[in-house]
Amino acid sequence: MENDYLQSVRKQFEYYKMLGDKTIAQVTDEQLFWNYNEESNSIATIVKHLWGNMLSRWTDFLTTDGEKEWRDREGEFENDISDRAELLAKWNEGWNCLFAALDSLNESNFNQLVYIRNQGHTVTEAINRQLAHYPYHVGQIVFIGKMVLNDQWTSLSIPRGDSGKYNADKFAKPKGKTHFTDEYIRGDYNK
Repeated sequence: MENDYLQSVRKQFEYYKMLGDKTIAQVTDEQLFWNYNEESNSIATIVKHLWGNMLSRWTDFLTTDGEKEWRDREGEFENDISDRAELLAKWNEGWNCLFAALDSLNESNFNQLVYIRNQGHTVTEAINRQLAHYPYHVGQIVFIGKMVLNDQWTSLSIPRGDSGKYNADKFAKPKGKTHFTDEYIRGDYNK
């Protein structure tokens, strides 16, 4: 059970990272720092927040509280990333920390209690908490990308108007067990 769950959540996280990767790749350097108004966040600011959260939650995942003393959550919302290279370094560092923590889980430690701000979570609850949090922000990144690119946006899933063709292709194949993210991560969803 644990192994199936961990494989599934890893694929989910990989899928959302891929959505962010493909959005970041589409926008210009200037668009990474665009925000709608003073109260909204740019892609760069969202990346910085995700980076801070991921490092805090996933560093020493099983042995220390997920809200680290060294985390500066308020500072995560300062738009001070200098360029694309720094943004990508933070983006990848956060995700690498998450994946390393997931890879450290096994049958012997899966039932351990994990704390976030002194609140006890099962490993499953702690993972699910982040699996709900990160897609929320990746969705914001994608939405900003769609706004700033307008008609230059390249769809990351089934393009508008292709649902019928996509479904016909799916139902033309025999039933089989597969994770829905596999085709997206491999990049063959629109073939």
